Amino acid sequence: MADIKTWLRRNLPLLFDKENAVHAMEIPVFPLHTVLFPGGALPLRVFEQRYMDMAKDCLREERPFGVCLIKEGEAVGAPAVPESIGCLARIGGWDMHQIGVLNLKVVGLQRFCIQHQRTGENGLITAGVLTIAAEPAQQIAPSLQACVTVLRHIIGQMGEDKFEPPLQFEDAAWVGYRLAEVLPLKLRVKQSMLEMNDSAMRLEILKDFLVRQGLAV
Repeated sequence: MADIKTWLRRNLPLLFDKENAVHAMEIPVFPLHTVLFPGGALPLRVFEQRYMDMAKDCLREERPFGVCLIKEGEAVGAPAVPESIGCLARIGGWDMHQIGVLNLKVVGLQRFCIQHQRTGENGLITAGVLTIAAEPAQQIAPSLQACVTVLRHIIGQMGEDKFEPPLQFEDAAWVGYRLAEVLPLKLRVKQSMLEMNDSAMRLEILKDFLVRQGLAV
């Protein structure tokens, strides 16, 4: 564990100002072709038995699972290789309108870093992870208010019900996470937005994208 903590301190220094900000836990991991951010809402259609069983266990035991972007492989079939940084997911609701298909609404919690992992006989990945503390609260600079304006417009078009409350337009990390999840960015870019630990820098990069797209000045 000392090695992974050293890695985290070197690569995510702003999140390591308190020793108790990191907690070790073991979770099932769901590799997907998407990136879940803290505070994000993600609908999932689950039909593989390994993930049906995982969801049932998480619901019964009221515990989270991990969502990671797929690094290698596919979401179905043989177990995929997940990125090492992912996001804990809490099941906020479910239904089964079609037999054999479980519809989940999951909510992003804390980020985590995979320390070690194993694959069960059913193909489900279980990982020992270290959770990563939330980014420190940071106000949004006047030069980055265009990000807020664009996000307000997007949420107005999509509907507030598509987003997990409360809406926190004054929080730099929240605005950055929401923009990163809704903008048409490449998955590798979204993953870098998840791994980044400076909310102001994240917004700077996103504003540059908006300017290049003609959506901000």
